[in-house]
Amino acid sequence: MIAADNRPMSTLPTDAGAKDAALPGALLLSTLIAAIFLSAALLFAVEPMFTKMVLPRLGGTPQVWSVAMVFFQTALLAGYGYAHLITRYLPGRPSIVIQLALLIVASFTLPLSIASGFGRPPAVGEAFWLLGLFAVSIGLPFFALAANAPLLQAWFARSGHPSAGDPYFLYAASNVGSFLALLAYPLAIEPLIRLGDQTRLWSIGFYVLILLIAASGRLLWSADRAAAPAPAPTAADAIDRSETAPPTWRDTAAWTGLAAVPSGLLIAVTAHISTDVAAVPLLWVVPLALYLLTFVIVFSRLVIIPHNLVLAIQPLCVLVLVWVIVFGPIRTILPLIALHVGVFFVCALACHGELARRRPAPRYLTSFYMWMSAGGVIGGISAGLLAPYVFNWVVEYPILLALSVLCRPGLALPKPRIEQAIFFGAVVLAVLGLMAVRWFDIPIEDEQFRRVVGVLLVLSAVFFIIGELAPLVPKLDPAPWRDPLPVAAVIAFVLIANHQIIDAADATMLRSFFGVYKISESSDGRFRMLTNGTTFHGGERLRDEAGNPIAGRPEPIMYYYTGSAIAQVLDAARAQKTPIRYAVIGLGTGSLACRAERGDSVHYYEIDPTVIRIASDPENFTFLRECAPVPITLGDARLTLADAPDESYDAIIVDAFTSDAIPIHLLTREAMEVYRNKLSPHGIVGIHISNRHLELASVVAGIAAANGMVSRLNESGDVTENSDDYIFLETVVAAARADDDFGPIAQSEYWEKQEPDPDQWVWTDDYCNIIGAILRKLRE
Repeated sequence: MIAADNRPMSTLPTDAGAKDAALPGALLLSTLIAAIFLSAALLFAVEPMFTKMVLPRLGGTPQVWSVAMVFFQTALLAGYGYAHLITRYLPGRPSIVIQLALLIVASFTLPLSIASGFGRPPAVGEAFWLLGLFAVSIGLPFFALAANAPLLQAWFARSGHPSAGDPYFLYAASNVGSFLALLAYPLAIEPLIRLGDQTRLWSIGFYVLILLIAASGRLLWSADRAAAPAPAPTAADAIDRSETAPPTWRDTAAWTGLAAVPSGLLIAVTAHISTDVAAVPLLWVVPLALYLLTFVIVFSRLVIIPHNLVLAIQPLCVLVLVWVIVFGPIRTILPLIALHVGVFFVCALACHGELARRRPAPRYLTSFYMWMSAGGVIGGISAGLLAPYVFNWVVEYPILLALSVLCRPGLALPKPRIEQAIFFGAVVLAVLGLMAVRWFDIPIEDEQFRRVVGVLLVLSAVFFIIGELAPLVPKLDPAPWRDPLPVAAVIAFVLIANHQIIDAADATMLRSFFGVYKISESSDGRFRMLTNGTTFHGGERLRDEAGNPIAGRPEPIMYYYTGSAIAQVLDAARAQKTPIRYAVIGLGTGSLACRAERGDSVHYYEIDPTVIRIASDPENFTFLRECAPVPITLGDARLTLADAPDESYDAIIVDAFTSDAIPIHLLTREAMEVYRNKLSPHGIVGIHISNRHLELASVVAGIAAANGMVSRLNESGDVTENSDDYIFLETVVAAARADDDFGPIAQSEYWEKQEPDPDQWVWTDDYCNIIGAILRKLRE
């Protein structure tokens, strides 16, 4: 440990006569490693575990994870700051006592649960409400865990152990624990252990950790008693102090920036990939686990991946990703996810490698971690909190990709003034050109744009490769070719221009806490569509085949056309009684309002006020205006539907996907119980489960059977898809109390009766198995 004057408080005896009384170095190191490993594992296991617990409160949106990451990074910074302060001002035994006391106090908050008072989120300010929920519910134990790694490393650095001169290898050990815990969660913990049991096991681990911290403190305390007096400073000490001068503001700024970019990129890439599959720990932990793995690699004593190799391939990897985004040669989701996550890993490895290269002497270890954590918070807040409210599309992703290239060494403006003028002139012309295209609606053909982009990307790659090979060529200066500034500028420009010219051309983009929405028209002007991610969420026919405007009551298209599976569910309810009352979970464009017949009533439940604004504006879509009155209840459907007084529906349609991401809390046994309780005596539930990546029919069959219901599956076997008229195939499962309640559905050959799989666990609020759903889909 360390005294106020930075002198070692205890050292391991080196003379042979004192060895018997010396601190057992191996025992100290093994105890510290065990404590650091377990602390890191608990710290990062609680992240997916508790976030999964919170997801149902906010409709299962992937943005919950982004906000959760901001909280975790902020709490980590608070823990690192606390560790830095007590190491500096209360060194030695007081720091051990204080940390143990903090852990013991935190243990009284276990087992983890959502704090009372956080039942239903507000209509606005969801992110700040969510931050408060995390802070009150798990703030104290998470803060206590966050402080353990820097504290234990600081104690070890001043223990006199032979390896104490470079304690950063313990940071690698810490991240190994984090990495393994994150991988174990989706692969072993989530599929095999229910959520309630997970919290109890986590509590046991926390109690074991307290014992390990106490044992570590006891060993260090004993060492302090047995230690010989510290030797007087020598000339060598003076030289050592001069070589380990305190970090400058330039150093701390570099640490902060190098940590901020990969932290923001982590949130951006996680949001990107989780939007199209599901807001589940499986897709959160893969990028986060790789993020932690980069720390293991760069702080390891062994050279696992040479830093120079990473720097050599990073720009090329980003350029390949940009090529794929613009030209779209990869269509299937798994290779796309692998590419995005792989490029993220290389970028994070490059940034963290620079961090490790710039690390200070061990005496400034806690300061280093504190500033590094501050950078993580800045990156997280920028990408997770500010960007969704500032931008109407995910512009932070291309910006952070470009910034990751700028984190390479050698960032500087070209020295010759002529080169500076050329660079800035090109940037100004590119920006002005892009602004002119958008403001004056200058038409640019997609192929023409892609040809220009292809040339830019190829030239950037060629110039960079020349820079990498330049050292092999006599008299060729590699500096101008390796300069990261032009490459980063090309990456940012191409991705932003691709969005403005291709993705957002003749479209309106809106962004909320729950996603990014795009309102656009087909190339022939006949249709207007609402898109979220890569999936249509509704559309309206504006003109007939002759180009004449269509007036009056619009005819539903896409998944809601006459004869669609969803329409058949409503017809089956009408076969039991007329008129009918039906509820729809998920508003979209409001298409299903126009499936109502004379005397019917429909009630929408929608969580996102932005969607309500889109659907209610007749300048966008006219379903709600032409088929009014249609009441809309704002809030998560499970909560609002369950609380609706005296409501009884003849049909409930669940159609609340965000892109291909599924709100898991709407597909659990408890959710189906809510639907069943709100059904009239012969009512039917129809759940739209069309999905490119997950097999969900067996999931619905299981939750229906768990509630004493029967289910039937329709995969649009009697429908011919017509993409020109926006008629799409769909997969729908209908559930009812008895098979007779299905009416004509029960007689249809296209509605197959479903039996629950006895080998498949029923999804509940405490359990789901996304990996199993993905594997079943791959086997189809």
